Amino acid sequence: METEPNQTSRTEETAHPAASPQNGWRKKLIGLVLGVFALAGIAYGIYWVLVARYDEYTDDAYVNGNVVQITPQVSGIVVAINADDTSYVKAGQTLVQLDQADAKVALDEADAQLAKTVRQVRNLFATSAQFDADIASRETDLAKARADLARREQLASSGAVSTEEIGHARDAVKAAQADLDAARQKLAASRALVDRTTIENHPDVQNAAAHVRKAYLDFARTTLPAPVSGFVAKRTVQLGQRVSTGAPLMAVVPLDEVWVDANFKENQLTHMRVGQEADLIADIYGNKAVYHGKIVGFGAGTGGAFALLPAQNASGNWIKIVQRIPVRIAFEPQELAAHPLQIGLSMQVDVYTRKRDGERLPQLAQSTPAYVTNVFQSLDEGADARAKSIIAANEGETARFVRNADHGNDGNRSSLVGVDGAKPRPTAPDKPF
Repeated sequence: METEPNQTSRTEETAHPAASPQNGWRKKLIGLVLGVFALAGIAYGIYWVLVARYDEYTDDAYVNGNVVQITPQVSGIVVAINADDTSYVKAGQTLVQLDQADAKVALDEADAQLAKTVRQVRNLFATSAQFDADIASRETDLAKARADLARREQLASSGAVSTEEIGHARDAVKAAQADLDAARQKLAASRALVDRTTIENHPDVQNAAAHVRKAYLDFARTTLPAPVSGFVAKRTVQLGQRVSTGAPLMAVVPLDEVWVDANFKENQLTHMRVGQEADLIADIYGNKAVYHGKIVGFGAGTGGAFALLPAQNASGNWIKIVQRIPVRIAFEPQELAAHPLQIGLSMQVDVYTRKRDGERLPQLAQSTPAYVTNVFQSLDEGADARAKSIIAANEGETARFVRNADHGNDGNRSSLVGVDGAKPRPTAPDKPF
């Protein structure tokens, strides 16, 4: 059977199709795509060499901060609670008030005892001055007795004075000498209680003043202030509850002092150093708020090392697990104020390790306190002021003098010497209040 010419030409066209315009465009498109991928690979290589290899990233990071526990220093019954969970409080603001009745009674007793002790010490100073005057009187009596004996001994040769009278005169001299010695012993005993002291620094007064300070502090500590400004959390105290010393009542969280603990893998820490900059993104704000921080320190161990039940790697069934080290990163204060954070929020952290000078774990001892509160300083100042005011109200004129030994005499005499070193004129005894 012969094949027709038309059918033969169609078969050849089907077996060898001519190049169409679509095939040309397809080759160009494939070449363009391959070129784009090549350029992207080159661009990423350049980016990795210049930027990416200095970047360490983790999303295992969380906001952390101080949780200041409010605990009483004295026991008592709660009569007022001035803040609740989520409340904002300022430093020094009263949080919890305890019953003050018992503490007030103890403070009044200490005040009265201090006033009584000051007056007793005043009496010691006055008694010493009395003994001093008594010695002068005894010395006068002794001089008189000696003069009488001398006159009688001169008249004894003439027979105008009997031997018995001369014996009585000699006995009078001995009695006057004994009285003078007794007066000097009493003065020495009195001086031992007040020598080189004033009323304010006398041991008895200082002991009583210490009891006043303690009672004042116990009374003041029935009011529990906020040590720092922040938000109240974990309140457990209730009205009418009797709380004991050290029992946690609530907590204050200063959210303006939070930081981030970023847990990096151990193979990411090779080039990390204190002071390197970091970008942080909080899940609560997303990319709308990018924080800028710095590394301020590294944890002393992995999380597993400080766990309640640390892993026993010496056991037979051992599996290697990449460990993580907490890295503390501090915020910029103004950025934290603009976008506040709470403790426990998730963060994404990028640390730039291009700056690699310095040690990885620098041993820099901190010379100043990391955190300070002046809320409780006023309690000590108030206690000292109260004790001094009670002493000043009860010491009278005696406070202007101190007891010193009179080196110009025989060592058994003493004189009242003013604070400026001048000997004052005798004054009348202090009038009682």
